[in-house]
Amino acid sequence: MTEGVEGVLARLKRLAKEAGLPGIEESTSYGNPALKVGGKSFVAVKNDETVVFSIPIDHKEHLLAMAPDIYFQTNHYAGWPHLPLRITAIGDDELKQRLIDAWTYRAPKKLMSAYRAQTFSRASAR
Repeated sequence: MTEGVEGVLARLKRLAKEAGLPGIEESTSYGNPALKVGGKSFVAVKNDETVVFSIPIDHKEHLLAMAPDIYFQTNHYAGWPHLPLRITAIGDDELKQRLIDAWTYRAPKKLMSAYRAQTFSRASAR
């Protein structure tokens, strides 16, 4: 069952909010709905089945090997710091972690420092 592009974007925004990611802007990337931080896209909704997130190139192979049912590569993204995933195949916990990783990869240093301090503060309070 597909969620529709709007539903996929709503899910991404909800999980980013739950993760406490600051400085997120709703925008577009190459005409697709996207979430950006510091003016840089870190996740985009390609269609109602595929989301593309930013990732360091050296991390791609690990995810592709770990969960080929979720993550996949196309010629278009080979050699670029982006990786598509099947949105209906990924659970909220893993998707939230991918959002955190993609946000971390793209966020400006000042926002990154604030996020880390906030995360450390929350962990210390437990």
